[in-house]
Amino acid sequence: MHIQKARFAFILSAVVAVTLILSGCAGKTANKEEAVQGEKYTVKHAMGETVIEGTPKRIVVLTNEGTEAVLSMGITPVGIVRSWGIDPIYQHLSDQLKDIPILGDENQPNLELIASLKPDLILGNKMRQEKVYSQLSDIAPTVFSERLSGDWKINYKVYAEALNLKEKGEANLAAFDKKASDLKTELGDKVNSKVSIVRFNPGGIVRIYYNDTFSGVILKQVGLQRPAVQDKAEFADDVSKERIPDMDGDIMFFFTYDNEKGEAAKAEQEWQQNELWKNLDVVKKGNTHKVYDGIWNSSGGIVSANLVLDELKKYLLG
Repeated sequence: MHIQKARFAFILSAVVAVTLILSGCAGKTANKEEAVQGEKYTVKHAMGETVIEGTPKRIVVLTNEGTEAVLSMGITPVGIVRSWGIDPIYQHLSDQLKDIPILGDENQPNLELIASLKPDLILGNKMRQEKVYSQLSDIAPTVFSERLSGDWKINYKVYAEALNLKEKGEANLAAFDKKASDLKTELGDKVNSKVSIVRFNPGGIVRIYYNDTFSGVILKQVGLQRPAVQDKAEFADDVSKERIPDMDGDIMFFFTYDNEKGEAAKAEQEWQQNELWKNLDVVKKGNTHKVYDGIWNSSGGIVSANLVLDELKKYLLG
C-alpha cells in the first residue's frame, strides 16, 4: 500500500510539473502574439504623422487609386468611395468589390457610414478630404497621400507603409517597373511614337491631357513620345474645337467620362464629325482608339497602370 501511494504521489507530481511547463510555454506564446499585435509604428504623410497599432485589418479607402493599392496587396477594404463616372464601381474591379459598402464619393465621404464600419485604418487624400481629416482621425488612425494627378507611385508607397506592408509594396512597384521596361524593349523603334491623349467630359468639355496625369506618367516611363504641344509638365487643358489640330499624333487614345444624360458621349460624336477632326493624320490613318476612362484616367492606381501597359502593347504592337 505504501509503495502504491508513493507511486501515485510521484505520478501526480509529474503531471502537475508537465502541466505547469506547458502552461508557461503557452503563456509565453500568447504574450509574444499579443506583443506582435500590439506593436506600434509611425507613418509620416501629407497631414503629419499617425501612430498605428498592430497590422490593420479593417481598411476604409477614400480614393479610387488607394482602393487599387489595397487590393494589389491582397486586402479587401471594408468600405470604398464611388468611382468617377456612370459606373458605381469601375468595370475592371466590379467582381472584387461588388459587395463592399460605398461611402459617398472622394469629395464627400459619408462620415457616419465610415464610423459604423469600425475601421482600424482610413486611407485618404489631402487634396480630396483635407477638411474632414480631424473628424476621420477621431474615427480611426488616418493616413493621407498629398495629391493625385501623376503621383500614383508616391501615394502607393504611403499606403503600403500605412498597411505595414512596405516590402510587399516595394515588390509590386518593382514588378510594374520591370513590366514597363520590358515593354519599352519590345516596342523597339515604335517607342518613338507620338502619343496623343484626349478626354470627353459632360457639358461638352473636351480636354487634352499632358504629362502630369496618370496616363502621362506611364507613357513617360515606357519612353513613348508626346506631340510637341502635349509635351508639358502640366495636368491638362480644356480646349475648343479650334485646338483639334493639337490632338494629332502617331496614335491617339481617347476616353469618355460621362454622366446619366450622356453629355460626354454626345460631345464625342459631335467633335468627331468636325472637319478638323476628320483631317487629323492620326484619324486618316485609323489610329485612334477609344479606351476605358476608368482604367486610363479616373481610377489611377496600380491595377489600372498594369492594364494600361497591356493596352499599349496591344495597340502599338498588334
